[in-house]
Amino acid sequence: MLWLVALPLGVALVYLAVRYGRFRSWLEPVLSIAVALGLTAAFLIWLSEGTPEQGPAPATPEPAAALAASDILLEDMTFEANQSERSYRVRGTVTNSSEVALEYFRITVTLEDCPQGACRRIGDDTALVLVRVPAGQSRAFETFLTFRYREDEAPTAPKWSYGVSDVRGAAGR
Repeated sequence: MLWLVALPLGVALVYLAVRYGRFRSWLEPVLSIAVALGLTAAFLIWLSEGTPEQGPAPATPEPAAALAASDILLEDMTFEANQSERSYRVRGTVTNSSEVALEYFRITVTLEDCPQGACRRIGDDTALVLVRVPAGQSRAFETFLTFRYREDEAPTAPKWSYGVSDVRGAAGR
């Protein structure tokens, strides 16, 4: 409802300032001071709203549940060449042996080429796997990995090694 009073008053002040030069020279400093006071009041109100005297403190979020990489077991891992020669589809089953629900983990895979037992490292890739696995259960997962190598270095006898890192769990799920 305040705007019903402020709007006609503002229009009248603008009209008078445009029409009369003496009024304008008086109005500009008064409006500047009024705006400065208004901004100061708004800032003080904003600061006072965050004080704890005004109510109970907000609830602190629950810390992330502890879940170790050793609690996660990967089984039935398959690596299939994808459409691109350097891209591979990884499928497997993740088992959560902890008491905490798993939300995600990172898998780091190393690709080696091992013809006749002599291994040459091709490269590593890490993928984030978003899979929710309740405590003590297993779920299938799928992700994609990309390895950089020249076309003439394509692996003829690929050897895969992998590990789990950066696991994240959630209590009560």
